[in-house]
Amino acid sequence: MSIWDYANPKRFMQLTDRVLPWSLALTVLILGTGLIWGYFFTPDDYKQGSTVKILFVHVPAAMMAINAWIMMLLASLIWFIRRHHVSALAARAAAPVGLVFTLIALITGALWGQPMWNTWWEWDPRLTSFLILCLFYLGYIALWSAIEDPDTAADLTAVLCMVGSVFAVLSRYAVKFWNQGLHQDSTILKVGEKDPIDAAYYLPLVACIIGFILLFITLVLIRTRTAIRARRLNVLLARERMEG
Repeated sequence: MSIWDYANPKRFMQLTDRVLPWSLALTVLILGTGLIWGYFFTPDDYKQGSTVKILFVHVPAAMMAINAWIMMLLASLIWFIRRHHVSALAARAAAPVGLVFTLIALITGALWGQPMWNTWWEWDPRLTSFLILCLFYLGYIALWSAIEDPDTAADLTAVLCMVGSVFAVLSRYAVKFWNQGLHQDSTILKVGEKDPIDAAYYLPLVACIIGFILLFITLVLIRTRTAIRARRLNVLLARERMEG
């Protein structure tokens, strides 16, 4: 069986019927474990004190805000190439979830930055590109809502998604592109190297990241299933109006 077979709404619903209970259970287990472990069983940082523990929410939320947009881009490209409605619905379903992750990252970043950098906001390259990405999320959601024809909406939002992907990439690699700003480069993958993340925080942070990934997958599957049901209902209502 090809992976494209699951672009059929019926098969997609059958697959997610089996997957969702597992993804929901794993989300609760892993994310709950990571947050409890991180907040209650890790020491305070010698410089940042207990405020460092906001990283268990801030870092995964920021990562998923960017990766959610990348997922939307891939789903939009599939829509353009294959014209599979499930991919367009999945991209639309991911947008509000990605927006919430973006807002969480911005808010927790401000809460973290004020005591650490003595400022709530700085026009840092990463912060600026991240704020622009947030605005693209808002524009994407608004564009879907403003256009009645779903295929036209899928086409136009796909184009917007491609343009917004520039800022998703900038948000991820701004520290490498501009050797300035408040943010440091990623330290999650640098255990054993110079200036790595402390080992006491590493494992709970990884658990939180995995938990946020599972949370994103679970929410997108639920929202996509809801969108498929809504589209079926609209078709049935349209047929009833025509017959009536």
